[in-house]
Amino acid sequence: MKIISDRNNVRIDKYLGDNLNYSRSLVSKMLKDNYVLVNKKAVKPSYLVRLNDEIEILDGYIKESNVEPIKMELDIVYEDNDIIIINKPSGLVVHEGAGNHNNTLVNGLMYYTTSLSDGQNTSRPGIVHRLDKDTSGLLIVAKNNKAEEELGKMFKEHTIIRNYIALVCGTILNDKIKIDAPIGRDPKNRLRMSVTPNNSKNAITHLTVLKRYKEYTLVKLRLETGRTHQIRVHMKYINHPIYNDPVYSKECISGFGQFLHSYSMDFNHPITKEHMHFTAELPAYFKDFISTLE
Repeated sequence: MKIISDRNNVRIDKYLGDNLNYSRSLVSKMLKDNYVLVNKKAVKPSYLVRLNDEIEILDGYIKESNVEPIKMELDIVYEDNDIIIINKPSGLVVHEGAGNHNNTLVNGLMYYTTSLSDGQNTSRPGIVHRLDKDTSGLLIVAKNNKAEEELGKMFKEHTIIRNYIALVCGTILNDKIKIDAPIGRDPKNRLRMSVTPNNSKNAITHLTVLKRYKEYTLVKLRLETGRTHQIRVHMKYINHPIYNDPVYSKECISGFGQFLHSYSMDFNHPITKEHMHFTAELPAYFKDFISTLE
C-alpha cells in the first residue's frame, strides 16, 4: 500500500493512525519493525511527515485472522458503530488459549460481525479485556481499531468503573473493606495467582457488603486495578473465598464455577465521549441459590 502525504509537519504515527483503520500503537510497532517506509527509507514514529512524502506500508505485518466463525447465541446489551457490550455467560471462554481453540466468545463474535478491531492480536479480534471462563457478566468489545486504542488507554488509566457482585464464604463483619495487596504468579502452582511481594503488581479491590447470610456474604466489588484473577485472589487472601470457585476455594459443589458476576460498568464512550452506564442481572443459577439462603 502506498500513500502520498497531503499534510505537513505531522508525526507519521499520528498521520497514519488518522488516515488508516490502524491504532496508533500498531502503527508505532510497524514503524519500529521497518514495515513503513518514507521515500524508500525506514523512519521512526516521531518522523514529521512532509507534503508529498511517499509512504509505503509493506505487506506481511497485518495477518488475516484464522479464527473460525461459529454460530452461537450472544446476549448483546448494547451495540453501535464502535463498541458491543456483551453479557457473557459462565462457562464461555473469551478467546483462544491453551486447550481452548474453538467455541470461544471470539468465535461467536466472528460469526456475528465482520466489524471487529484487530490492532493488537489477530487471534483476539475485538477483545480489549477479558473475564475468566466461569465469571459471568458485562464485557466490552471493540468494533474498530480506534475504539480499541482508546479503550486500552481507559483500562490502563483505570477510568472504566467496573462493579462485580459475588457470593463469598463466611460472614464478613466490616461493611466496607479496601484490599490493597500485590498479585503475582503463585510459586507453588503456576495455574494460580497469589498475593506475593515477589514479581508482583499492585492490586486494589474495594468491597462493600450487600447482605449477610448464615454462612455466606453477598458483596459488591469495585476493581481499581485489573490483575489476573484479582477478585478471586483477594477474596481468598482475606479468608472469604468466592463460593464455588474451583481454583481458590475448597467449597465447590456445582459446575457453574465461581459465583462472580460483572454487574455494572461506567465509562465515557471511546469515540463520542458520551457517558455510558450498563448493568446485567445476576444469572438465574446465582439468584436461585441465594433464594435458598433466605
